[in-house]
Amino acid sequence: MASTSSIDSKTLSLLQKSSSSPITTESEPTKLSASLYPSASYSDAEQSAIVEWTQVASNLDTSSRERFSHLNSHLSSRTTILGSKPSVADIALYTRLAPVVSQWSPDQRTGEQGYHHIVRWLDFVQNSPLFGLKLEDSDKVVIDPDDVRVKIKPIDAKAEKEKRKKEKEAAGEAGAVDGEAGEGKQGGGRKAKKAAKEAKEKVEGAVAGAAAAVGAGKKEKAPKQKQQPAAKEEKPLSPALIDLRVGHILKAERHPNADSLYVSTITMGDPAGTDNTSEYEGQVVRTVCSGLNGLVPLEEMQGRKIIAVCNLKPVTMRGIKSCAMVLAASPKEAPGEQDNHKGPVELVDPPAGASAGERVYFEGWQGEPEGQLNPKKKVWETIQPGFTTTDSLEVGFEVGEVPQLAGEGDGRKTGLGKLKTKEGVCTVKTLKGATVR
Repeated sequence: MASTSSIDSKTLSLLQKSSSSPITTESEPTKLSASLYPSASYSDAEQSAIVEWTQVASNLDTSSRERFSHLNSHLSSRTTILGSKPSVADIALYTRLAPVVSQWSPDQRTGEQGYHHIVRWLDFVQNSPLFGLKLEDSDKVVIDPDDVRVKIKPIDAKAEKEKRKKEKEAAGEAGAVDGEAGEGKQGGGRKAKKAAKEAKEKVEGAVAGAAAAVGAGKKEKAPKQKQQPAAKEEKPLSPALIDLRVGHILKAERHPNADSLYVSTITMGDPAGTDNTSEYEGQVVRTVCSGLNGLVPLEEMQGRKIIAVCNLKPVTMRGIKSCAMVLAASPKEAPGEQDNHKGPVELVDPPAGASAGERVYFEGWQGEPEGQLNPKKKVWETIQPGFTTTDSLEVGFEVGEVPQLAGEGDGRKTGLGKLKTKEGVCTVKTLKGATVR
């Protein structure tokens, strides 16, 4: 990990004045971040980034256009400095940049050469509950989100990744050329290299021609068969293959083309640039269609936490692409009875204190989920019949309902595993013995 540094006095003063979390005397960036945002966990790389960006904030030359361009580019595909997680690095940079941005003209902010992403990020830091800053309106930088002089194209995550790859390759090639130039004096080494390369190409051409003449009368060898890559090891069937997470519905509305559907905008912990995500109010979100219109009042969908299935293949529903599924409970049908979709229906509630993006798992079935479930293997269809609710209104997985997993012998599990986060067990309001899907 990178060497540590300390938070400057202005940043600490801002936190002590406006943070909703208790501020300790700790001034080491990673420890203070962990204290301020206990629900966020930081990898070694993220801890190093917190330290480095805190140092950038302390030494930032606010007259350097190059520095602003670098920061603007960094934030172009990120909601926060780390991507989507809050940290004290954001607060340190905000403290440094807020007085500067407040003096920028509209063109400097969002003009053709403006710093759109810095302005958007700064407004997010000062207003989002993610950071919990309780700033007076008079202390905030006044930003009009509708005053955009030149609109920018949304970031294409794949194109951005390819761009960074090419930049690295170009940097490597430039280093190699510089190394060759350093071997000669006043450019003589470079010319010598060029001449040697041309001579080598001529020799290789002559050798290739001779080889072709010698081998003209010989039988042509059959091309070697390319060795096939080893098949990817398939994970055993398990509820753990399903990516279940806590989601937070930021808004829900009726589907414009389907009476039975709601369209919800949900944040569920995806990093910026993840496929099938977009940005809403500074947060990375997915659009989700659910057949709950007429079963769950629209007002109950607003601003609430839910449990989402995050690795089903996206499906377009009446013109809107749905990129996850909201878990809900409904009464089980009697044998031979068809689901009439009349309800009642209750959304699955995560435990109090659970955060958006938090992993949800069935007790006894922990494991790493698939990136995306293969529809042909029907993992969801096979596992879902085991999703149920108990007499105590807890959600669980009953292995006996899935013949492929139930049975006798070593390694065979029995009974019910409760659906949990680190905060506790997921529940429903009233439906006992229900099916969950």
